[in-house]
Amino acid sequence: MRLLPWTGADGKPCYLSTDDPGSLLSRLADEVEAAQLASAETVLAGAAAVLHDPDAGDRALRFALTRAVESLGEVLRIAAGRHGDARRP
Repeated sequence: MRLLPWTGADGKPCYLSTDDPGSLLSRLADEVEAAQLASAETVLAGAAAVLHDPDAGDRALRFALTRAVESLGEVLRIAAGRHGDARRP
């Protein structure tokens, strides 16, 4: 069972049961994961810039931290899915 990089409408994890990595849903999940990882790289660079800016205000810091937390959650979901750890969706 593959943990997908999104949740259902109820917020619960979604899983894919297939042995075909080329299936439509497998390919879609791969594309979503790639986009999430690329976004995380951008968020990391932006957060680092805010942290290194001594003039960054509370709004900038809060925004950077919020986005970093969102991205970290997505990256952890991807890692859990790739390592078969369904405990960490």
